[in-house]
Amino acid sequence: MHRPRSVRDADVAGKRVLVRVDFNVPLDDGRVADDTRIRAALPTLRLLLDRHATEVVCCSHLGRPKDREPDLSMEPVRERLDDLLRDERVTLLENTRFEPGETKNDPEFARRLAAYGDVYVNDAFGSAHRAHASTEGIAHLLPAYAGLLLLKELDELGSLLEDPARPFVAVLGGAKVADKIGVLRTLGERADTVLIGGKMAEEVDRDSGYGLPSDVVAAAAFEADAESRVVAWDAVPDGWLALDIGPETREAFAAKIAEAKTVFWNGPMGVFEWPRFAEGTKAVAEAVASAAAHTVVGGGDSVRAIEELGLAERIDWVSTGGGASLELLEGKDLPGVVAIPPA
Repeated sequence: MHRPRSVRDADVAGKRVLVRVDFNVPLDDGRVADDTRIRAALPTLRLLLDRHATEVVCCSHLGRPKDREPDLSMEPVRERLDDLLRDERVTLLENTRFEPGETKNDPEFARRLAAYGDVYVNDAFGSAHRAHASTEGIAHLLPAYAGLLLLKELDELGSLLEDPARPFVAVLGGAKVADKIGVLRTLGERADTVLIGGKMAEEVDRDSGYGLPSDVVAAAAFEADAESRVVAWDAVPDGWLALDIGPETREAFAAKIAEAKTVFWNGPMGVFEWPRFAEGTKAVAEAVASAAAHTVVGGGDSVRAIEELGLAERIDWVSTGGGASLELLEGKDLPGVVAIPPA
């Protein structure tokens, strides 16, 4: 795995620093609904300020704009950042994806961004798997370093592949099966136990050796209030859908997690947004939080689940990267990381 040089080694005194952050946060009625990602960037920003950078210019994308939609402006994020870090040297640029050249990794847009700094720091792990102008292109134009959050993500996720304490239990779920096939293959080679729930479990061979549901909560329709019942995994009525793992599976998964010394969890066990089909995800979240193990949780839905359940503080590392964490665990190089010179 590529180990980029650290922001701790950067000479920033008297210089302008352009920092790629991950401020792709949820908004509600023009306000930041969850500032977790903003807070996660503060240690790097404070380090730069403490080391006497003359200006710290932050840039990030927000959502997937088709044009310059006002509801995807960075203004609410800028206001929240000002609340958390009151320093006139810190500024935030407008949504990088308002510029067509961002996602195309356009050299001209990268040069325009580079004009804001003398030094570049990438602290946006959640976007490091994208070869965009603000994550990859600019790293070739300025002296480039990895921020504290990016480095911590690489250390935490890298340790799962390199030398995890054993037994190592990986729990995978969710509906985006295609996104996780590579990760399943990699973790299948490295983990002692792989437990699979959610939609993903329906597409895995029963003879694979993975831990799969023995029972499920089946529903007559994909609706929050649909008729439902607990059935064996192979006894789902015709036309019905498995929307959660069943109580027997929850108990079995929790027991395996309790035996672990390292746990990685990515993906819910069912349609956890609906209370009647959230018990499986809740059971796994509570088991991971209670485990006497080093615990790592990644992926937007899994992170959302532990936060809604008030369990995040009991997890050793909550990854800020969804697709980035999966690609790293799959063994892929991340463009935003490899563009930074090695340590």
